[in-house]
Amino acid sequence: MFLVLPDPQAVAAYVSNHLIQLIQRKPNAVLGLATGGTMEPVYQQFVRQVTALQLDVAQLHSFNLDEYVGLSQAHPQSYNYYMHQHLFNLLPFTEAQLHLPDGLASDWQTECQHYSARIQQEGGLDLQLLGIGSNGHIGFNEPGTPFDSRTHVVELLERTRQDNGRFFSSMDEVPHHALTMGIQDIFEAKEILLVVTGEHKAQTMLNYFQSPASEDMPATVLKQHSNVRIVMDSAAASLLPETVLHQAA
Repeated sequence: MFLVLPDPQAVAAYVSNHLIQLIQRKPNAVLGLATGGTMEPVYQQFVRQVTALQLDVAQLHSFNLDEYVGLSQAHPQSYNYYMHQHLFNLLPFTEAQLHLPDGLASDWQTECQHYSARIQQEGGLDLQLLGIGSNGHIGFNEPGTPFDSRTHVVELLERTRQDNGRFFSSMDEVPHHALTMGIQDIFEAKEILLVVTGEHKAQTMLNYFQSPASEDMPATVLKQHSNVRIVMDSAAASLLPETVLHQAA
């Protein structure tokens, strides 16, 4: 199913409410978390609601989608830093239950294998939050990534580096590689929320709805999942034809 809501704040409120309802049902839920500008209002709203409700988050486990290779946890552009700034430092989480790939791992193969294994050890992801890249990537799984992939190191395409370059002082600082949860890891989540906002994602969403499930556009694997919600704002949905919009919930 998919929803079209008026603006990013409405999207954030919907996603936050959905997360809270899950945690109320299952206080020890295992969450797959994402980063980026799309998720910032989601986490802001979530922090406000959890605080107001005095909801217990100490039992939660979380697994982040990805991390840049070569950036320390303290680097301002690392996803570990992002998560602590926007979420983890703002609520009483149990730090040992917050999992992120190690961008400075000495053995990439072992780090990747252990990351996928840790997800399985916790019983898999109850819910995975996803954004989508302009070329249809999820996590950092670039076009051509096999649908059966597990956590791996990926060489970032130049388009992805350009898209993320706005967060760095110069393109020279943008990493060329990242660790990412594999498409199979993502697909095995019991529920998936794909969150998309902004006019700059409108062409991507048109491509998504017009494309079959294909490794050429990694996000299209979601068409094969039995429990996916796509939550868009009106700007992200602005290029969708009426025939598609009529299917919105």
